[in-house]
Amino acid sequence: MSDPLNHVVTYHKGKSMQRHSRRLLASAGAVAAVVVTAPVVVAAPQDTSSEAAANAHSEAAMNASRPNFKMPFQCGQSWRGANWKGHSPAHSVDWNHYDANGNRDDYGRRVFSSAGGKVLASYYSKNTGYGNTIVIGHGDGWQTRYAHLKTRAVQKGDKVRVGQKIGRVGKSSAKYDISAHLHYEQIHRGSVVVAVVQGVRWSDYKTRYQTSRNRCG
Repeated sequence: MSDPLNHVVTYHKGKSMQRHSRRLLASAGAVAAVVVTAPVVVAAPQDTSSEAAANAHSEAAMNASRPNFKMPFQCGQSWRGANWKGHSPAHSVDWNHYDANGNRDDYGRRVFSSAGGKVLASYYSKNTGYGNTIVIGHGDGWQTRYAHLKTRAVQKGDKVRVGQKIGRVGKSSAKYDISAHLHYEQIHRGSVVVAVVQGVRWSDYKTRYQTSRNRCG
């Protein structure tokens, strides 16, 4: 027969152990609840639509202010333009003229202003490959550059009208041995941009013929 005292002690030990176990389980459950309910941080997706809209607005504003640039050549002449990969600076166009037999005959041909404005620079560049170069400002941050000229017919500060003679096609350069052509740039707020000539957009890496409507009366 068991000792009643021992029975009581054993009983109380069992109750105490049960209460301790329940406390451990409760604590473990609370920790698990914290782990399960902890918020998950997810990176918000970047909204590129607003950036694209801003770029489109900037492009539209630039095109709206762009002068109606004409080819810098005599009315009716057809010239071959090339905007080739690796051309420096990007977006500039090299123009060449060919005779009926397909031979280049552009050396010494007259160059005319693409639009009216003021001559910002007329000089021979010794530090770049431009050679004889002319830069004309047309307002609203727009400029045109004409380089490798044989001769220059205007000086810095001169006011020019669209179609006014500014020089002749050449092959001048302080750095390179080049064949005759006209290097042509359209510049907006200091950066050379894709040229638009008589409504034709000269996207990069294009080669095509275009007929001048400059000086057509």
